[in-house]
Amino acid sequence: MRRQARGLARVAVLGCGLGLVVTAGAQVFVVGERSATADIKTDFQPTHVELPDNKMTELTRRELIRGLVGEQGFAHRVLPLGDGLTLQANGGLKPGPDAYKKMIYEKGSAAAPGDRVAVTALEVKADRLVIDFNGGPYLKHRFLRHISINGAAPASSDGQTATGSRVTLIFEGGVPQVSAPDVKALLEPVIDFGAKKTEQAYADTLPPPIKSAIESHEVKVGMNHEMVLAALGAPESKVREEVDGKRYEEWIYGHVPQTIKFVRFQGDRVSLVKIAPMGKAIDVHKEDELAGYLPPAPEKTVAEADGVDPTHKPGPPTLLKTGEKAEEQHGTTEGKVIIPRDTADTPSSPSAPAAKPDQLVSSAGSWR
Repeated sequence: MRRQARGLARVAVLGCGLGLVVTAGAQVFVVGERSATADIKTDFQPTHVELPDNKMTELTRRELIRGLVGEQGFAHRVLPLGDGLTLQANGGLKPGPDAYKKMIYEKGSAAAPGDRVAVTALEVKADRLVIDFNGGPYLKHRFLRHISINGAAPASSDGQTATGSRVTLIFEGGVPQVSAPDVKALLEPVIDFGAKKTEQAYADTLPPPIKSAIESHEVKVGMNHEMVLAALGAPESKVREEVDGKRYEEWIYGHVPQTIKFVRFQGDRVSLVKIAPMGKAIDVHKEDELAGYLPPAPEKTVAEADGVDPTHKPGPPTLLKTGEKAEEQHGTTEGKVIIPRDTADTPSSPSAPAAKPDQLVSSAGSWR
């Protein structure tokens, strides 16, 4: 037994040195760092994007956040889980190839090459842009996660873990007045934003004023549901009500302290837009802002939809096929109603003529 135990111990020590772990009663193979990261590509080509000399203003900062947050692209390389990937504008990528592979081996990956990723947060600092993808490296703060009673697990230990990634884009000399397309071009070695989304492809088919409003994430009175989805995405909540006999649906975007937008639909068109910024008066839009760019919403009727002549009066139900004529019936009672004998009309009176069983009346009410 001692010799067997010593032999197992030697095998275990030797296996650990080679990246292998062997246990009694089972065979476990653990891949080492070199084998696990052998297929990860580390080749890198810096970008050459012309950047403006002006420093970023507050208005540009807001437009940049509005233009990037929510955008989707595809990963060009493996994105490591968590924070740690730094990209120099028109420069190199840190960490280097070996440290990059080690970081992925130790932390794991948030996205593989070709996976769809979305910008979920953007923070503008003095000399860098901190961009979070797919939720970022940290979960949203919840104070219940830090409270435990008598050493028990926290009350809000739901088992959730952060699965996103963070890329820090550094600008030498400070962040210039860059636009969303400029940042997308600088991120090209990491994320490909060139593929069009469904909303973008739809917006390209619209008139220029409507396309410009969608790209600016603005809602205009007169837009339809698809245009609003292309501009703002899915709403956080919906309300359906009836006022003065008219049914409407209201989509609500945002929550306090953000700016809240109320978009009211009547049918398939926006009839009212309310914009409620924090601490300011509510901006109400109720006049048609797309007059001349879109045709009026069609009022679909059954006759127009099915190609039926509105003046046509359908006849009674029949089993005949279209174009087939009914054969004339002679000597039969088909299509006729037999009138039963009325026994209530002086049945004992000899002068009252009795109705004959063969007296018939047609469906039009004429006696025969």
